[in-house]
Amino acid sequence: MKPAPFEYHAPSTVADTLGLLAEHADECKVLAGGQSLVPMLALRLTRFEHLIDLNRVDELFGLSRANGTLTIGAMTRQRAVERDPMVAAATPLLARAVPFIGHTQIRNRGTIGGSIAHADPASELPAVVLALGGELEVASAGGTRRVPAEGFFEGMWTTCMRDDELLVAVHVPVWEGRCGFAFAEVARRSGDFALAGVAAAVELGNDGSVQRVALGLLGMGSTAVRATAAEDALIGRAPAAPELDEVAQLSVADLDPPDDIHATSAYRLRVGAHLVRQALGIALEEAGTGQERET
Repeated sequence: MKPAPFEYHAPSTVADTLGLLAEHADECKVLAGGQSLVPMLALRLTRFEHLIDLNRVDELFGLSRANGTLTIGAMTRQRAVERDPMVAAATPLLARAVPFIGHTQIRNRGTIGGSIAHADPASELPAVVLALGGELEVASAGGTRRVPAEGFFEGMWTTCMRDDELLVAVHVPVWEGRCGFAFAEVARRSGDFALAGVAAAVELGNDGSVQRVALGLLGMGSTAVRATAAEDALIGRAPAAPELDEVAQLSVADLDPPDDIHATSAYRLRVGAHLVRQALGIALEEAGTGQERET
């Protein structure tokens, strides 16, 4: 099939883009990498009067690190993030999660901002940004604002952004100290959306106890979620294997994953707990044996 007719716009600046968004509001859609939007348009699962192509807006591309924060332009390609040594050094969790997104061809076109703004609950990047305490910078003709990740995702394919707002950058804190990171997921085939997954980050104190921990889960609800009860249970402890088993069960205790043609809710709960146990073990081992990280 072919998309329904639309008017195509190709702005070259953020200001021009925001002007178009203000003018056309809920009648338009922005095009980033197009890996999700183009198939939906082609199948006529969605339609818009105006399509705003962001690929000529150079301001939205690029990576930088300053004052303990990694900043990623919304149009930065996933493959660029995957291969950048600065990302691997600053935010290892992000670098380890990106290769799980689709296939190389997908990541060559797919963008960091596009994946996050799409807000698919089975997507890797929302869970990572949520776990690391990231902020999303959104702009409109009236100004910019930063939204903490925990307040950005409101439901399946739904964020707090208004129709006239554009995601322009992602700000991710750089964890310092004795830190370890791990990402794990289960999918039916390599490159498929995850049935369940976890992004784990741990910081240990000098005595080997957990000083900070973050667990972001994907595929376990209508949005990516933080396993806060499990995080709280780990603080101040140097957990042994049996305790990690208990924490893993606690991480999914209050969740109600969906049943669908790919997996049952019970299966997702079982696999999710297993992945949490696995990821925590890897992150704790890395934090315990690695050198202290600095911002």
